[in-house]
Amino acid sequence: MIAKLRGIIDFIGEDSVIIDVNGVGYLVFASRRTLSMLPAKGGDAGLMIETHVREDHIHLYGFADNAEKQWFSLLTTVQGVGAKVALALLSVLSPTDLLRALAAQDTTALCRAPGIGPKVATRIVGELKDKAAKLNLGPVAAPAPVTESAAPAKAASKSKKTSKSSDDVSGDTASVEPIVDDGVVLADAVSALVNLGYGRSEAFGAVGKAAQLAGDDKSIDTLIRLGLKELSA
Repeated sequence: MIAKLRGIIDFIGEDSVIIDVNGVGYLVFASRRTLSMLPAKGGDAGLMIETHVREDHIHLYGFADNAEKQWFSLLTTVQGVGAKVALALLSVLSPTDLLRALAAQDTTALCRAPGIGPKVATRIVGELKDKAAKLNLGPVAAPAPVTESAAPAKAASKSKKTSKSSDDVSGDTASVEPIVDDGVVLADAVSALVNLGYGRSEAFGAVGKAAQLAGDDKSIDTLIRLGLKELSA
């Protein structure tokens, strides 16, 4: 069973990537989020892998971080959500966005993904809300490091149009800021409410609503204060 692959990027498609590992090309299906983190063709990259073995095929699914991999496994336990739909959902919602959507029972956010209608979205919320509250997903990974010889596809494309040197492209790539994830803050707020005597499921729901009300101020103090207000309403 393949659990991880590291090799040279040979080709990146709309929903998959071919990774050359010592001369063997592995076709790996992935979300657009994960694909966007990969370097351009010729760059070195590694992905966490989940292997699905069926009678008529063996498919590899790749993830940039453990959080996305756990969500993929969780989503595919829901009736009507196969691997393709799960990747579509992970393409439009990050692990943290999914956590918020389930906590707030926001089926509209889930319906943004192709293949997910109101019925399936409601089923996802109903079946995964309690399970998601118990997960310890950790922070979302920043984009994979890019070597000087392999800038991201977008930067490479821009380089061709503007005739920049390879050094200039490397400079642009280095200035990209990592993804900021507040999943740990949400989890800490839930734990704080649980320590105050509330059930994990109700604390999870309260923090999800608090995150919506908090706007940009998602500090743990604000989430706890608004969460307590929701629980006492």
